[in-house]
Amino acid sequence: MERKNAWKSYNKTDEKNLEKLCEGYKDYLFKGKTEREGTKYMIEQAELKGYKNLESYIAKNKKLKAGDKVYAVNMNKTIALFNIGKKPLEEGMNILGAHLDSPRLDVKQNPLYESDDLAYLDTHYYGGIKKYQWVTLPLAIHGVVVKTDGTSVDVVIGEDDEDPVFCVSDILIHLAQDQMVKKASVAVEGENLDLLIASKPIKLSKDEKKEDKSDLVKKNVLEILKKKYGMKEEDFMSAELEIVPAGKPRDMGVDRSMIIAYGQDDKVCAYTSLIAQLNVEAPEKTSCTLLVDKEEIGSVGATGMQSKFFENTVAEILELAGCKGNLSLRRCLKNSSMLSSDVSAGFDPLYASCFEKKNAAFLGRGMVFNKFTGARGKSGSNDANAEYMGRVRGILENNKVHYQTAELGKVDQGGGGTIAYILSLYGMEVVDCGVAVLNMHAPWEVTSKADIYETEKGYEAFLREA
Repeated sequence: MERKNAWKSYNKTDEKNLEKLCEGYKDYLFKGKTEREGTKYMIEQAELKGYKNLESYIAKNKKLKAGDKVYAVNMNKTIALFNIGKKPLEEGMNILGAHLDSPRLDVKQNPLYESDDLAYLDTHYYGGIKKYQWVTLPLAIHGVVVKTDGTSVDVVIGEDDEDPVFCVSDILIHLAQDQMVKKASVAVEGENLDLLIASKPIKLSKDEKKEDKSDLVKKNVLEILKKKYGMKEEDFMSAELEIVPAGKPRDMGVDRSMIIAYGQDDKVCAYTSLIAQLNVEAPEKTSCTLLVDKEEIGSVGATGMQSKFFENTVAEILELAGCKGNLSLRRCLKNSSMLSSDVSAGFDPLYASCFEKKNAAFLGRGMVFNKFTGARGKSGSNDANAEYMGRVRGILENNKVHYQTAELGKVDQGGGGTIAYILSLYGMEVVDCGVAVLNMHAPWEVTSKADIYETEKGYEAFLREA
């Protein structure tokens, strides 16, 4: 059952549409490297398409009707968009669900220190990473600093051409004989992923020279932060600062057929879900795109999929649409259909031994379905029903969407999870599908433009017809 390469079927119009979609995607990748930035980008794009903040409807007790388009935001890190359909909400919704967070380094709450005339920020890595991949790279700082008076300051350093960048240092090869015999998992320790940020001491006045002369590089850093952001060292305690690879997404390959960028897991599915949601007008069933946080660490917390944000928001939608009571909410969720929009492991010929080739995802062959994820004996998996798989396949084939099926490597090689199992707890039909990625969870990941194009087409067809 080998699937065809999608590129072979494209005409000039297809390739033009593909490039337009991918240029927009690269813009999002650069502007939305963090969950906060991604949510802000999604709001801007949604409002351009006529979406209104759900809070404005709630405040006025304004009724929702078919054709209304609303969005809800949770703590600036999670967003849900709804296009109210013609059919009653109790008949369910068609839902796309992706996540906005990606593996990275987070700055600790007491991070700034000086050692031997070098200043560092202490970090704690977020999500599953190979720690050795994060050294000697140009890195940027993104995030927000919130002061005790409630004011907040957005921080982005390292993305503008005139900005400085940062890095985590590594031992030179000439002195690395002890490091080179360690396992890859401990060759670079988590506590050594500290960000080198400065080396220049502050210049002291004559009076200051009589005082404490220690940590002059750190003091210089604090002076710069005070001038630029009005922050003091204690403000790190109420800051969320994320360390990500610096630089823009780039076309990859002499044929420009791929994209290399940070955070494509799962921003590639978040963006294609958003575009599909915005492109589908006047749906029969209410269409919903849900973009959440914290998937990389188990979907926990107030902004993760395990929170009650989505359920509470749907309850508000139902109330404004005239559906009363808890039973309406339960019926709506149970009767919904969902694509858990998340990436899959792309087959890499250089590491072919990690894959079972008949059940692997190949770049260029279209959107990927993972009937189940989990690890080894399907542990932690949502395993989609055959009936649902058949229905979704029919939608894609009727719309001439290239697709393939895969597992996440060999049975005992490893595995992974998504948000699918959490939504399935409501009794709704859910299956994982998205884009195949090379270098998943590395600082720079690779995707095929053809797969991005096919996935967006597939998401649109699902929202219209499921």
